[in-house]
Amino acid sequence: MARKQKIRHSNPAMNIWSGVLFGIGLMALVDEIIFHQLLQWHHFYDLSTPFIGILSDGLLNAFALFALVAGLFMFADIQRRHIAHMRMWSASLFLGLGGFQVFDGIVNHKLLQIHQVRYGVEILPYDLAWNISGLILLVIGTVLFTQARKRMKPSEAR
Repeated sequence: MARKQKIRHSNPAMNIWSGVLFGIGLMALVDEIIFHQLLQWHHFYDLSTPFIGILSDGLLNAFALFALVAGLFMFADIQRRHIAHMRMWSASLFLGLGGFQVFDGIVNHKLLQIHQVRYGVEILPYDLAWNISGLILLVIGTVLFTQARKRMKPSEAR
């Protein structure tokens, strides 16, 4: 009896979502660990009591861990099915890292004003560093994504 050959179905969307989720989770954990816990510059929500600030940090940690684990499970699945596109995944990782950073810097810091990068200092240099670093990560992700799309076979790009 002839063995059935495994058909490899490409799924760029799973590569993209896996990388983006992992990047968001990773950047959220870096933010939480460095700026919230080690440096204690701010909490995720600073417009209430310290208890609420710490509670909001815990919720951010839970979100970050969920995104990180979901991204890893998706990555394990695409690896198991031999449909991982590492260039696409790496590009998506940078898009997730930069997307979280820019969203936090613009939406949370400026629009909603639920916290700032740091208090008691001239904020402009911190805002610039925060948002420019996020934009750099987004540009890296965009360049890598464009290169990955060009290198994919037409049958894989669906």
